Amino acid sequence: MWNDLILILDGTLRISVPFVLAAMGGIFAERSGVIDFGLEGKMLGGAFVAATVAHWTQSAWWGLLGSIGIGIIFSMMHGYACVTKRGNQVVSCVAINIFAMGLTVVLANAWFGMGGTTPQLPKEARFLPIELPFAEALRDVPILGKIYYELISGHNILVYIAFLTVPLTAWVVFKSSFGLRLRATGENPLAVDTTGISVTKIRYQALLLNGMLGGMSGAYLSTAHLGFFVKDMSAGKGYLALAAMIVGNWRPFYAMFACLFFSILFAVKDKPEISEMLKDLVPVNLLDSFLEMSPYILTVVILAGFVGKAIAPKAIGQPFSKEN
Repeated sequence: MWNDLILILDGTLRISVPFVLAAMGGIFAERSGVIDFGLEGKMLGGAFVAATVAHWTQSAWWGLLGSIGIGIIFSMMHGYACVTKRGNQVVSCVAINIFAMGLTVVLANAWFGMGGTTPQLPKEARFLPIELPFAEALRDVPILGKIYYELISGHNILVYIAFLTVPLTAWVVFKSSFGLRLRATGENPLAVDTTGISVTKIRYQALLLNGMLGGMSGAYLSTAHLGFFVKDMSAGKGYLALAAMIVGNWRPFYAMFACLFFSILFAVKDKPEISEMLKDLVPVNLLDSFLEMSPYILTVVILAGFVGKAIAPKAIGQPFSKEN
């Protein structure tokens, strides 16, 4: 049972990475007053560009830079439509998601001719697990050795980066002068403007960080987790990251814990013991589908219970104009 628990927690950490990165990016955007459920599109676009660039250059790091680039491009498109032109933010997010879904498949077919997928990446073009110092030596130490070897060591660099972004995001948002202006912009942009600070500039800076993290979340899927891009591989993870951000009340550490909770549902459903327990309750022909849906169903249920309690930034979704 102890080994099973460690393996489930290990899987939870790996699965949570795209959720955590996207949620941190969403916090920057929405704290500035810009709605962003275009996280799904940024994740999908980042996954495709990362896999493509890594395949062409045989470098995972160039793939990561490519994913960050496309994430920033999508965020700037969203900023131009919503911040500069003061368009409907929800419509812009939907457009980005649809655009990413269509463009990635079309380009994958045109460039690789593999039905919307990219070629399998070799080891040198992927982010591989890193063994931390003394992990092997401490492997047989009771409890702590197992935790260090299985749970802490053996992850790729993006896993460690993802969890480092959480305290960094918390510091930037709640401790830095930029974070103070960011939160003020999301709460009362008119008051920010009267102090001589550009609301537009703050929102674009927030979207820049949003795009970087959103693109990175996609890079993890294709260059670390799976090793190639496949059509719609984000599979709603951007929306789950958005849900985690809301459940976490737009606070980095709370959002991270929500990401971990959602991720553990995916980790548990892959355990054969779960299938064995449920086979008497759910018809066998529906069991696989039920297990696949269960994390999404529980996420919706949890989110429905938190929506009324979550306190969003007051100016979120409201275009700012000095004339107003």
